[in-house]
Amino acid sequence: MNNITIDIGNTTIKYGIFDENNVMLCHGRIENHADIHEIQDVANKYKPEYGIIAITGDVSDDTIKKLKETATNTILFTPETPIPIENLYKTPMTLGADRLAAAIAAYNQTHNATLIIDIGTAITIDIVNSEGQYLGGNISPGIQLRFMSLNEHTAKLPLISQEGICPEYGIDTETAIRCGVLDGIRNEIQGYISKFSLKFPNLSVFLTGGDQIYFDEEIKKRTFADKYLVLKGLNQILTFNKQNIIKIK
Repeated sequence: MNNITIDIGNTTIKYGIFDENNVMLCHGRIENHADIHEIQDVANKYKPEYGIIAITGDVSDDTIKKLKETATNTILFTPETPIPIENLYKTPMTLGADRLAAAIAAYNQTHNATLIIDIGTAITIDIVNSEGQYLGGNISPGIQLRFMSLNEHTAKLPLISQEGICPEYGIDTETAIRCGVLDGIRNEIQGYISKFSLKFPNLSVFLTGGDQIYFDEEIKKRTFADKYLVLKGLNQILTFNKQNIIKIK
């Protein structure tokens, strides 16, 4: 009895197939919403009985309809969907489904106070306390948005790539931008880890997201890296709700 989880984001659609023991059998991502035939082919192979779809990006009704058909019983993850932790966010209707799903997956692995850092189009940080209450989090621009912003909102700064040397301090305009952006993000993340480690003893820290950034050994030793947190969290939400799902004929 397999499950399919689908995360529709700002730029990609990610999916995963899980077996009845919550083991991920396969996963993938598509860059174009028009290419959902890949997900349909995977569903035809694994024949999931249950499915869940989280939407944080723009998607057509027709695409949603087709994705719902990838499983016999499919639900949309909405703010009204029951979840296995308590959500204390003041405006749950505006909380990204991917953020909440990642928080659920991370907390479920340790049951400690948990900090989740997602590095993607935006960088988000989310906090769950040791009682399993989602407290909230912050949002800031992601890596590419920072590079693009410097280029688009200044007269002379070029658009550069994340790839390349990054010395201790910039030795030309290219390295000054690259080091400024990447070191700024590292310091931002280190600041969150230090701040919340003081507030929450035995804090667990999870890193996830599509963008890669290299951290020093001290940060890496204090974190769990898991780029499938959202898909795993959606699977946990789906499992939590199975008894309430009405079969789609």
